[in-house]
Amino acid sequence: MNEPTRINRRNAIALMAGGAGALAGAALDAAAQTAAPRLKGRIRHSVSKWCYGKIPLDDFCRAVKEMGIESVELLGQKEWEIVQKHGLTCAMCNGPAGWGIPKGWNRVEHHDKLVEAYEHLIPIVANAGLPNVICFSGNRAGLDDEKGIENCVLGLKRLMKLAEDKKVTLVMELLNSKRNHKDYQCDHTAWGVEVCKRVGSERMKLLYDIYHMQIMEGDVIATIKENHAYFAHYHTGGNPGRNEIDDTQELNYPAICRAIADTGYKGFVGQEFVPKRDPLTSLRQAIQICDV
Repeated sequence: MNEPTRINRRNAIALMAGGAGALAGAALDAAAQTAAPRLKGRIRHSVSKWCYGKIPLDDFCRAVKEMGIESVELLGQKEWEIVQKHGLTCAMCNGPAGWGIPKGWNRVEHHDKLVEAYEHLIPIVANAGLPNVICFSGNRAGLDDEKGIENCVLGLKRLMKLAEDKKVTLVMELLNSKRNHKDYQCDHTAWGVEVCKRVGSERMKLLYDIYHMQIMEGDVIATIKENHAYFAHYHTGGNPGRNEIDDTQELNYPAICRAIADTGYKGFVGQEFVPKRDPLTSLRQAIQICDV
């Protein structure tokens, strides 16, 4: 998909009907519509590119920058330069290739290869001036929750000295195991917070995905207030369905974003819903909803 058309239907009619004056007026109107909006600044906005896969990254960066979005996230190394070329950042980097959601830190047999992969990746992330890299617990596959915590802590502690030296945060994502990621172990805030507490480093935190945690435990605003010190990043999504975050779904995103801002959080809130309507129109609406 190309960058959104910059002249609306009303302007097109004016162009056909008028001369130079109409052309100048239409150009000003179009510029006003596409200029970056004056956002309140309490929330810093990011967006996950995977939800907009059909839009070329260059075009997407131009479009989101005009909305006041500062970051395009969940990208690999080859994509960071494209994002940065547009004056944007990547607030959450992908983890090493070959390591996804089902296979993670809760299995000691994975630790050596995971440590090697992250030891390679963390300095690259740091050299690019980026703050966070994602990681996952892995699926239970019959593993007791306490043992899963112990195993994650054992492996992740091996990376903390490097992460601290390079000022890169490892961020474990909270995901629901009820609807989207069956058997995933880091599926409750308390479990993830316990991992962070036992690792004992400012460079080990959580990605609090609002959509996922609404499914698993609800109580979103109170959870944010009580545990925000362990949250390095937030994701949105409408429930049910993980679609637009407007009044077609059950979460009150203005109230949630006010709660996030009230904690003093300085990181990013990443839009991670799958649009059912025109994608950039829905994204622009979501930014306005979260601009509290």
